Amino acid sequence: MNSDSVRPAVTELRLSAFKTHRGVTLPLGPLTLLSGGSGSGKSSALQAYAILARLGSGESLARALEEVAGGPSACVPAGARPDGQGRRGFRIGCTVDGPAGPVSLDLAVQAEPELRIVGERLTGGGETLLTTALTDPTRPAVQAAWHTAGATPVTRAPLPDDRLGTSLLPLRVAGKTAGQRLVLAAAEQVVVALRSAFVCDPRPEVMRAVGAGGAGGGRGGDGGGAAGRGAGTGAGVGVRRSVRGGAAGGTAGTAPGKPGGSGGVGTAGAWGTRGRRGSAGSGEAGGWGHGAQEQRDEGRLRSACDNLPTVLARTSRECARRHAVLVAAVREACAGPVEGLHTVPLRPGGAGAADAGAPVAGAVVGRGDGPGGGSSGAQAVPGAGGAEAVRAVLDRGELGELPVEQLGDGELRFLALALVLLTGPDVLAMDPVGEVPSAHQQMTVLADGMDRCMDRRQARELVSLAVRMTERGHVRLLGTVRDPSVADGLPGVRVLHLGA
Repeated sequence: MNSDSVRPAVTELRLSAFKTHRGVTLPLGPLTLLSGGSGSGKSSALQAYAILARLGSGESLARALEEVAGGPSACVPAGARPDGQGRRGFRIGCTVDGPAGPVSLDLAVQAEPELRIVGERLTGGGETLLTTALTDPTRPAVQAAWHTAGATPVTRAPLPDDRLGTSLLPLRVAGKTAGQRLVLAAAEQVVVALRSAFVCDPRPEVMRAVGAGGAGGGRGGDGGGAAGRGAGTGAGVGVRRSVRGGAAGGTAGTAPGKPGGSGGVGTAGAWGTRGRRGSAGSGEAGGWGHGAQEQRDEGRLRSACDNLPTVLARTSRECARRHAVLVAAVREACAGPVEGLHTVPLRPGGAGAADAGAPVAGAVVGRGDGPGGGSSGAQAVPGAGGAEAVRAVLDRGELGELPVEQLGDGELRFLALALVLLTGPDVLAMDPVGEVPSAHQQMTVLADGMDRCMDRRQARELVSLAVRMTERGHVRLLGTVRDPSVADGLPGVRVLHLGA
């Protein structure tokens, strides 16, 4: 595991005490599906992964948990009794494989009466690299000790109790000794893996309604990037670049987040990208579509996939080969003929393709004049000439064109998930580590209810596509399914049955 060609990836998820789980360890491969009955903890497992990812991106503990229904207390295992001081909490962790070898991260979180991280442990290379402990409950800090292996074996310093200490190490460790370089390499590996996660939960009702309020409107929420919402403080997560042999070099820290705004609190369980001004993703004034940065961000797929037409216009222009693969997959999953998938412009007031006269520049064009009336599904394409409203349509050959918002729920979800699997971090509303080349990163898609609304044929085709994409090594998938038999006979799929 010491090859620099190995991309950091979470290979084990530990649910030591989280919701319905106690002492559960889930081995994760490139393509892992969780199955089990209702209440078996499938969604909870993905939620624990998402919390770790948000913390790894530098979010505060409160932000990392704000999408949990019921709040932090809902993460405490059922039946857990408070201690003498009325404290209850939960414990989760993971193992990340990569150039530094297996690195384990474990967290103890106090949920009541005050939310805080009370213990953290990072181990790797046969060493305990970081430990934190709450020594003074009256202070918002924990006492941290990290491996040095120099004149002083361990360095001690306080760290905030609402942040993941591992994500702060690159900003605190000098990297002068071999021990410090081991700490930096391990911390970088964990942060890179956790920040490379994208939560994807396509919501057909949002995808259909998003055009009603104008480009980028609706309630789809901001993207699923593991960097999370911008806190408005400009506090980024530091990651040192490691060179061969584990030596650290370069400057610490990522570019700071932009000031202001909530950075995209959505209703789809999405995380947002860092620090946009306004309330990105809420569909209100000050959100998507204001300024050059917002226009560029509109071309990045959000967690609820509410901006699917805009992203399709971009991806069809930038990579015709992968777009052709997407069309082929949609052809297998949709009822009726599918000869193409493209976007068409809309005039103000909802004029469709036939009246607008020309498809979006660079988009892959199908045949037919298509309906295209109304504003449902219309979105804005960022460009030098300003935003242009578009809608996505299927080319049905002799049957004409069909706006994608008229597809069934299963077909819409298939289209969105297939697009995610065929793209990468640059096309998704996520914030991977910018200091590490993309060739050294591996995106992980978290898809709860992956086969929701789909029939068995559609779910089977989606898993088959996931097999082909994960084999290439640039994307991993952790999803939950109702029917695990959709993966029968497919190579490289690991199915874990929960609650058995």
